[in-house]
Amino acid sequence: MGELQISGLSKAYESKASWNQMRSLLVFSDISFTVADGEFVTIIGASGCGKSTLLNMAAGLTPVSSGSIYLDGKPVKGPGLDRGIVFQEFALFPWLNVIGNVLFGLKSKNVPRRQRNTLAQKYVDLVSLSGFENYYPYRLSGGMRQRVGLARALAIEPSALLMDEPFGALDAQTRESMQTALNDIWMKTRNTILFITHDIREAIYLSDRVLVLAGRPAEIVLELVVDLPRPRGRYDPKFQELELRLEKAIGGHAS
Repeated sequence: MGELQISGLSKAYESKASWNQMRSLLVFSDISFTVADGEFVTIIGASGCGKSTLLNMAAGLTPVSSGSIYLDGKPVKGPGLDRGIVFQEFALFPWLNVIGNVLFGLKSKNVPRRQRNTLAQKYVDLVSLSGFENYYPYRLSGGMRQRVGLARALAIEPSALLMDEPFGALDAQTRESMQTALNDIWMKTRNTILFITHDIREAIYLSDRVLVLAGRPAEIVLELVVDLPRPRGRYDPKFQELELRLEKAIGGHAS
């Protein structure tokens, strides 16, 4: 568990405007928010608004231009095992089977062999892959491969879980099934999660709060608390009211 604090965060990219002049592209400026311990927060917005860039900065994979990121009061200066990351691409090691992929992070964390075997099996069971421990990624469906990625991220028991469009490459039916699975897993683990998506319904279904990132440079234009009981009915009138509010927030700031 952990608290993720984003404070005054800005990101600019430099590019050549001419042979002797540089141009600065400001992606977003002065972004501030906190993901509380055990909270599920989602950032949504149109493509190109900087959602993934922000998450990569929280992961320590992209340097900040200004501002700060803290996890449990400690500054984020680069990648670390205090953060588990799940990307849209499955990013599994094809030469390792399911259990081997889940064990990978635990070995990097120097967890003793007996303990890491127990932990790996615990999280394989948690993502409903019991019986598939010895399967290699090429034998698994897209949804199953993403479950392996989730188990690997959870197994290191990070302070925060960062998820960047994790179901974006899946077909609609599998995506909905994975949303249900993630909701069930989060209800059991209460991990701190920062989640990126462009899917409004996915954001409402999963989140405690939804932040809308929009504009150029981007800013948080709406913070929406999702005060619906779980599990949530996607066709509940209150669910659809929230969906409309988010659609208006994104549409009203389209560029």
